[in-house]
Amino acid sequence: MFKAISLALLVAVWVAAPAPASAAGHSLSHGSRRHAPVVDQGVLNAEVLLARAGFSPGTIDGRDGDNFAKALHAFQQVNGLPVGRLDAATSQLLAQTSDQPVLTTYVVQPQDLAGPFQPVIPVDYVQMAQLPRLGYRSPRQELAERFRMSEGLLAALNPNADFARPGTTIQVANVTPLPDQDPKAPAPRQAPKAARIVVDKRNHSVLAFDADNRLLGFFPASIGSAEKPAPTGALEVRSIDYDPDYTYDPAYGFRGQTAEKKVTVQPGPNNPVGLVWIGLSEKGYGIHGTPDPDSVGKTQSHGCVRLTNWDALTLAGLTRRGTPVEFTD
Repeated sequence: MFKAISLALLVAVWVAAPAPASAAGHSLSHGSRRHAPVVDQGVLNAEVLLARAGFSPGTIDGRDGDNFAKALHAFQQVNGLPVGRLDAATSQLLAQTSDQPVLTTYVVQPQDLAGPFQPVIPVDYVQMAQLPRLGYRSPRQELAERFRMSEGLLAALNPNADFARPGTTIQVANVTPLPDQDPKAPAPRQAPKAARIVVDKRNHSVLAFDADNRLLGFFPASIGSAEKPAPTGALEVRSIDYDPDYTYDPAYGFRGQTAEKKVTVQPGPNNPVGLVWIGLSEKGYGIHGTPDPDSVGKTQSHGCVRLTNWDALTLAGLTRRGTPVEFTD
């Protein structure tokens, strides 16, 4: 359980803190720079440990970016550490949160390849609505998402792997994987329920607190857009829908869409709202997953609050109908 924490204090330290830098002092590069990212081993270690501790860095990618900085700074503030770079003290405390290795091996199973996969997914919702399901594009995308990783990191750690061949052994982040079962029947959680959720629009993050103001979970987020700004003030959770479909109303006026009447897009991980929709008390607004986890916290959403699919599922497990949701500027 995390310490009691003030949201105002968290915001203050995020604004003042410098960008983090790896304490490991070295990077790993797999394959050519053109096709594979440089993986900072110190950042990768910290990302996995932060994710296990409830401070999500979004997509685990082994790169020193904004979402990693947010999670790192939140962990440091909660634990009374100087907020800033990934230093030796922070690395040491993170290491104490778990004695498991940060990477593990996984053998690709036949069910991982069962699909159906959807290699090409149109951007236009009218065309998207013609698809029977918004499945993963490929086995590699499915495996990366299961272990909360970017496809780039998965490829970098396994430069010669055939992700479409059963029996292939790959290296993956050692985190609790997404279940390969029907998302409508997620595994039961033992975690306590959140007493309130805070959507921090200024710092592009979502925080879940218990009744004693202890932080239960931290998640980077994309929040609102110029076309449809996120709301302000107090709302509440009205529904939690797993594996939802998505209905686009042309009244939303999203750029690049051609629909002249409402269209409904079928469920799936590449559905515009991902694997779960947490409906809020203001019509048309919710907290949900995404088909593009690498963009979370880096681009705007269509007015709602967008998390990675795994973070949205985690938050849904902490939430119940009636949970207060506060939007702060």
